[in-house]
This record gives sequence, structure tokens and C-alpha cells, in this order.
Amino acid sequence: MATTIDVVEFQLGREHYALDIQLAREIVEMMPITPLPRSPGYIAGIINLRGEITNILNLNALLGLHDGENPENRKIIVLVPEAAGGSNVGIIVDDVSSVRQVNDRDIDTMDDAASNAAYVKGIIKLGVEDEGDGRETDRTDLIIWLDIRRLLREQVATA
Repeated sequence: MATTIDVVEFQLGREHYALDIQLAREIVEMMPITPLPRSPGYIAGIINLRGEITNILNLNALLGLHDGENPENRKIIVLVPEAAGGSNVGIIVDDVSSVRQVNDRDIDTMDDAASNAAYVKGIIKLGVEDEGDGRETDRTDLIIWLDIRRLLREQVATA
């Protein structure tokens, strides 16, 4: 029996990524971020989110990607504290596309041995219908399913 997984789909540049929905506390519009002096490049700064100081990480910088082309669409995905070792953390993404349910048979899991895929839980394959006549096509959209907990634990904790 196939199971489904709920994910938040977002964009970094032109690529689509996802993270587990239970790790996202909320999605907020971009707001002014107070930079922290002498902090690593992936730390954008801090915000005051309803009385809580929240660390804001630039996910593009953390993953070694270029910043997106449309800064006006940027959002902050605020994570549950458990995702970041008890800290209040938000990640900047270029845009949030949707919350979706994915069937586990549409996910190819990644081998841990692939060093460049260490923070990728899997690749979500979505069939796309032809916009003209509604027939299914061979084209598949790919969404990179990130292991945000592992990324934060290994990259942020060691910096």
C-alpha cells in the first residue's frame, strides 16, 4: 500500500525544492532583517517575529547556490524549533509554490554515499499534463526533497 508524504514546495533560483511539512511552523512574507556583525555568509540576520527573536538563514548561500532573480517574491519559512536543535530559525527561499501530498512511489531516495547529495532525502517526480489537450505526457517535473534537519545539524552547527 502506497503512503503519502506532505511537503512544502519552494523555489531556489529556477529549481524546485521541498521540505517536510511538519518542519515548517509558518510561512511569512519577507521583512527587514537585522544583520549580525561577523556572522557566516549564510546567516542573513535576525528578525523579531511576534516578540520572538528568530535567526534567518539564506538557504541559497547555505547550499552554495546563486541568489534568485526575483527578490520581491522571497518568503521566509519559519521552522519548528525541533528542526534546528531548539532554536528559532527561518530560511529565506525565493518563492513558496505549494503544500502538496506526494505518493511515496513518486520519490526516488538518494544514496547516502553520494557526497554532493548528502542533504537530499530524495527526488520527487511529478508527471505533468499537456496544457493543450489534457493528455499525460512523458515530461516529468523534479523536486529536490531536502533533509533540512541534517543540513542544519551538520552545516550550521559546525560553522
